[in-house]
Amino acid sequence: MADPVVTPTPDPLSRPIRVVVQQPALSHYRIPVFRELAKRPGIDLCVVYGDEKGITNVSPDGFRAEFVKLHDIRIGPGLVRWHPAQYRYCTPRHADVVVLSWSTRYLSLVPGLVRARWNDLGVVLWGHGYSKAEKQMRRRSRNALIAFADSVVLYNYTAAQAIIDSGASPPERVFVALNTLDLEPIRAVAASWRKNPEALARFRFENHLDAGPVVLFVSRLFESNRTDLLIRATPELLRHYPALSVVIVGDGPDAPRLKQLAEDLGVAKAVRFVGALYGEEAIAPWFLSADVFCYPTNVGLSLIHAMSYALPIVTGDRQEAQNPEIEALHDGINGLTFKDGDAASLAQSLLMVLRDPAQKRRLGEAAEETVTGDFTIEKMVDGLEAAIRVAAVRHGRYGPNPAVR
Repeated sequence: MADPVVTPTPDPLSRPIRVVVQQPALSHYRIPVFRELAKRPGIDLCVVYGDEKGITNVSPDGFRAEFVKLHDIRIGPGLVRWHPAQYRYCTPRHADVVVLSWSTRYLSLVPGLVRARWNDLGVVLWGHGYSKAEKQMRRRSRNALIAFADSVVLYNYTAAQAIIDSGASPPERVFVALNTLDLEPIRAVAASWRKNPEALARFRFENHLDAGPVVLFVSRLFESNRTDLLIRATPELLRHYPALSVVIVGDGPDAPRLKQLAEDLGVAKAVRFVGALYGEEAIAPWFLSADVFCYPTNVGLSLIHAMSYALPIVTGDRQEAQNPEIEALHDGINGLTFKDGDAASLAQSLLMVLRDPAQKRRLGEAAEETVTGDFTIEKMVDGLEAAIRVAAVRHGRYGPNPAVR
């Protein structure tokens, strides 16, 4: 009788970490992030995503992905979510480490965390770590979830330090993945336009942008972005620069109100509503024709986008009203702030940029240096990868990888 065949237990250090990242949607700007994460040695990535309203899902490129429907549930005036992926994938059959969206709006999050702990999986919570409408109960509830996780990932250092200072997590389990865009396509398109100054001059002439300075806003038109403040600041700007153009690129539910406001203030000829533009080729000449980028409040990745075009930034000074990307802005270094909600203050900040060409150039150059130095896809993924590996090590399956940057 032959001896039985003994199958050796695989060495956990010799196989990749199976990582499941759960997301509410698969947006286009996340593709480079997950593609880069999937390329990292020792990472076997699968992204499971839903269909968040207002976001168009795109096809995965360079990584595996699976769709699981997201359910929004209205309870009174509020909206909560149930994403079955948060529970379904928290098993050893699917993953060694799960990265879950960190928000108290997810009713499915706690069941998923409990299941992951029961199955001895590594858990990473990934989110803002704060709310613009922060209340003590919400903050306590959100921070209490950290007890179920091995590590947390935040979008900026300010939020990360607040978590550490609160005592909710030790510093060695808090990581930062600065939210950003893939800058390479932006740089390539911008370089192409800059190599053809005649075409850019023709674009400016055809779009009546060659007579005076240009203030640019690019984003969806939501009331929360307070684009109306820019329009309210326009009469004062026109008093100093009669040929000035305020260009608003984007569309959304606030568009009719904003257009009526421009009519009411008598500045409709100076305020250009371009509408929504898609693709970097279409939007690049507007950035390259602008003197300053203005996003009154609630700014997010549009800040990184504008900085990559070496544009000085002007936005409100109330940090808690902004998205995590506001950490890229340093007042007086790569942009200027104004008193939140104050159109007169906004006008003065814009005039400070427009009146001083040397300062405008200095702010713009510093803005570009900020994003190319700190806000890269590689550095963002470094933060995610480090958090994933800490979660894996804490469960004894994988040793530290010296290649982690």
